Amino acid sequence: MSSHREAPEIAKDPVADSSDLYAFVTPGRPDSVTLLANYVPMQLPSGGPNFFEFGDDVRYEIHVDNDGDGQPDVTYRFEFTTEITNPNSFLYNTGPIESLDSRNWNRRQFYRLTRIADGRERVLAAKLPCPPCNVGPLSTPKYADLVRQATYRLSTGERVFAGQRADGFFVDLGAVFELGTLRPFQQLHVAGRNLFRAEGEPVNALDRMNVHTIALQVPLGRVRRRANRYGAADRASVIGVWTTASRQQVRVLGDRVAADTAAGPFTQVSRLGNPLFNEVVVPMSRKDLWNTLPPAEDKRFAQFVERPELAALLPALYPGVFPQLEALNKAKKPRADLVAILLTGIPAGLVDGFTNHTGDIQADMLRLNTAIPPARKPNPFGVLGGDLAGFPNGRRVGDDVVSISLRAIAGLTVPLVDRTFTPDAAAATVTPGLSAADVTAPFLGDFPFLGTPYDGFGNPPAAGS
Repeated sequence: MSSHREAPEIAKDPVADSSDLYAFVTPGRPDSVTLLANYVPMQLPSGGPNFFEFGDDVRYEIHVDNDGDGQPDVTYRFEFTTEITNPNSFLYNTGPIESLDSRNWNRRQFYRLTRIADGRERVLAAKLPCPPCNVGPLSTPKYADLVRQATYRLSTGERVFAGQRADGFFVDLGAVFELGTLRPFQQLHVAGRNLFRAEGEPVNALDRMNVHTIALQVPLGRVRRRANRYGAADRASVIGVWTTASRQQVRVLGDRVAADTAAGPFTQVSRLGNPLFNEVVVPMSRKDLWNTLPPAEDKRFAQFVERPELAALLPALYPGVFPQLEALNKAKKPRADLVAILLTGIPAGLVDGFTNHTGDIQADMLRLNTAIPPARKPNPFGVLGGDLAGFPNGRRVGDDVVSISLRAIAGLTVPLVDRTFTPDAAAATVTPGLSAADVTAPFLGDFPFLGTPYDGFGNPPAAGS
């Protein structure tokens, strides 16, 4: 998964779990950037009577670094409050919810949006409503209308939405974590075992599940600076993006009379930049630590990028398929290509017409060169597919980040830094075998881009769950 339950502690705290992050120049609005941060992953649609929501005790933030130091220069902070309109009802709603102020809606959520830049905090909105969860055709009969009502354009130029959406990440968890079963190599025999799946086709394990999304569309002038500290014109348009969730350090459990209370300063419990970084690169013993640190501290984890465990596993799991990668591993040469992709950005000169380099400081951020316009025909393999507007230049909702990451780790990107290296033929084709077409709820062509959340009436949980 991109970052669903990726560390032991955050797996116990889904409300604060940042599961996916997207950043891309907005199609049709190239003077703005769209930032999407997903939380509360793996929601079964039929969640009543207590439907999913943001945490009132969690501080959600989207950070932007525009000078390459791995520290936030611009932060958008979201803080939520929940109100119950009928304390004597057990129901989420007592009739159809046709507007955000419907008397039938019993549990409403609102948020305060604050922008932090240049050491100053400015409240952009004090009490914006979220839409309800998509309960079903009787409870939320015109859900798209509710989403439009909950989408706001602020006087400062931002467009904002916070609420439930369909999870757009696609991955075959059953195969990936069954000793890395990947297509098209599923019929290879490894250690006497046939890895071919019984049903023969990959399964999107996250399909028909929902998340809670914070969506921002921001004018470029609000996130990037005219000249950065390096004075390099080609870097002035590059930003680094990550998202975090924080909780107060002290929680006091209440009794039958008093409610739980939280106190003390906020401390970070989750973060996410590049997809799959903590999931696949960081070892189990350090995942919880990584979630508490800022990107500026990621030099601590550079060794795991330079010699990723998965790169060593691929030749072992698929003997004879990755001989060039196996030789590279045995040479113990640090993977400078992966360091560029994940920790510093890709310098100018490695890919024709492209850079998203932010300097020498190693930091896991989703780097986006905002000077590159949206592609007319996006390629799901992003930069590897010749589409410079896609991952790892930011990330769009339809980018096949699992295949891109696997191919990079398998050695496909090594020639960027070593022209003498010839990747294995398999490196250009390895894939879990899924695409955006395997997401049942189609992506939208406009803000907030992620599809309509699955409703509980039409999408019951799988048998036995």
